[in-house]
Amino acid sequence: MGIQDWSENVILVNIEPEPDMCDELKAVTDIIRQRKDCSVVIDFSDADIVTSSSLAQLLRLQKILDDNNQQFVLCGTSQKTRGIFAVTGLDKVFEFVEDRFTALAGLQLTGK
Repeated sequence: MGIQDWSENVILVNIEPEPDMCDELKAVTDIIRQRKDCSVVIDFSDADIVTSSSLAQLLRLQKILDDNNQQFVLCGTSQKTRGIFAVTGLDKVFEFVEDRFTALAGLQLTGK
């Protein structure tokens, strides 16, 4: 699994491709439920598709982070993956940036 504490209050996840993606997202969700002070960056660079189960898990994670006043950023999404988010309307729900460096820099600027 590619889950790492990038800083004291940011978890960086280099997400695994399906079918392991959903399990990895569940693990991140468990971490966030215990540590309520973390923002999360999910890097999709190694993933090319997202299943409905993983989309549901991403929505759960977004809800928990919103409730804890933390940020959730998705990055490194391929055109194909972005298309899945667009078709489902979730491109308006999640924050997307180009790459992990942009995501992490943005979190540093906001202090989260």
